[in-house]
Amino acid sequence: MTFDSTKSTRRSFLQSSAGAATTAIVTPYIFSSAQPVRAQAPSDRLRMGCIGVGSMGKGDAGGFNRLVDIVAVCDVDASHLDEAQNKFGFGKKDADGKTIPPDAYKDYRKVLERQDIDVVSVVTVDHWHVKIAIEALQAGKHVFCQKPLTLTVEENKLIRAACKKYNKTFTVGTQQRTEVERFMTAVLMIQKGFLGDIKHIVADIGGSPTCGAIPKAEVPAELDWELWQGQTPSVEYIATSQMGGERGKAAWPVNSRTHYEYRWWYEYSGGKFTDWGAHHIDIALWAIDQQKDGDGPVSFNPIIAEHPVEFKDGYPVQTDRYNSSHKFDIECKFANGIVMNVVSHSPDGNGVLFEGTKGKIHVSRGRLKGKPFEDIGGKLNDRGGSVAYRDMPELQKALPWEDYVKLFKGKQPEGHKQNFIRCIKEGGLTISDVTSHLQTMNSCHLCCIAARLNREIKWDPKTETIVGDANASTFLSRERRKGYEIPS
Repeated sequence: MTFDSTKSTRRSFLQSSAGAATTAIVTPYIFSSAQPVRAQAPSDRLRMGCIGVGSMGKGDAGGFNRLVDIVAVCDVDASHLDEAQNKFGFGKKDADGKTIPPDAYKDYRKVLERQDIDVVSVVTVDHWHVKIAIEALQAGKHVFCQKPLTLTVEENKLIRAACKKYNKTFTVGTQQRTEVERFMTAVLMIQKGFLGDIKHIVADIGGSPTCGAIPKAEVPAELDWELWQGQTPSVEYIATSQMGGERGKAAWPVNSRTHYEYRWWYEYSGGKFTDWGAHHIDIALWAIDQQKDGDGPVSFNPIIAEHPVEFKDGYPVQTDRYNSSHKFDIECKFANGIVMNVVSHSPDGNGVLFEGTKGKIHVSRGRLKGKPFEDIGGKLNDRGGSVAYRDMPELQKALPWEDYVKLFKGKQPEGHKQNFIRCIKEGGLTISDVTSHLQTMNSCHLCCIAARLNREIKWDPKTETIVGDANASTFLSRERRKGYEIPS
């Protein structure tokens, strides 16, 4: 099958995807001259291309739809494209106030070629993130990329270098950083010393699901399976039912390699280490100021590291079922003596526990609790959930609004998408900037490597190298299939 570089309709996409079992190679794509994004007046609406419009991609597009004009959508699944183009009201308004639907493409490069597009969202499967993001920067676009940004430590270095070279506004979809009453308050409490010296952190990120053997299946007509796999090894399509419909309904495959279920395969992701780890490990490192270049843990010791399949030399022996760790406790030690345990289960549940010399707090997406929080005027509602900042006058005295603005890098706290658009127009780093996120990803990837090998990994965060373990060092990068190289 050839890689279609023309605008796609649902009919043409389905026809071209019918031969998905044949070979489709993406030739290396280098932009001869990156076009600068056009000058923007503060009142102008930016024009966006949304690359990846599956369940998360449609959600992100919905969040951006009122902030920008979505003029293009792109996906390798025709059913995703059809919905994004025709079902959710994405697009731009004409002079009469009617919505003009976005153009639809299978080839993301056609989105990047368009000089009228200022910004792109990259909400694909994880193993496509960095290649598309770097090529978007080369094309002069600002980039919103969903977490986790990278698949390996090597990809961390590639995207860091690209962001420095092309100097566009880049943000990562870690929305917890904008939650005032919960995560921002917890970070401020720790940075202002209300817990004393932090000694111990527990980041409960949950364990990956497990499954039995998944049978071979026919590739759905609407899915370009070859292109979906991208840089990863080419394997047969497996699923317990056919693709189609919304997640949770009968047509969605109960178990498969594709779409949301890809997260439970180390071939495409890092399991929960890079999924929820990108959120909770981020909050932990942010709070203790360990996200600058050269920061981070110096060792990763798997106290528990269980996988649903047998592993040999860090690789799964079985290939027909989920393989990412479902039960783990990775002890991460910092040079300053702080210990962080990244766990699949804990008594406090999903979230981050901070223990200091003056007490402890636990923060999650539902609430922030603990005596130090109560001591400065923090409150929970009658359901044990968060209370709005404006309704905690005593806490406002201990943590004035100016502290939140400072934590937000000098801008008023708002949603991460709004912050991204503001930074494009006004300048400045986004609340979820690349440097801090990549420090988080280093820890996520090292936890994953330690779990896969089931042995302690010594890490030099200043040189970003594994110490004294040549075999473990091979996991810092991956071989990519020919035709899916990442620009360096």
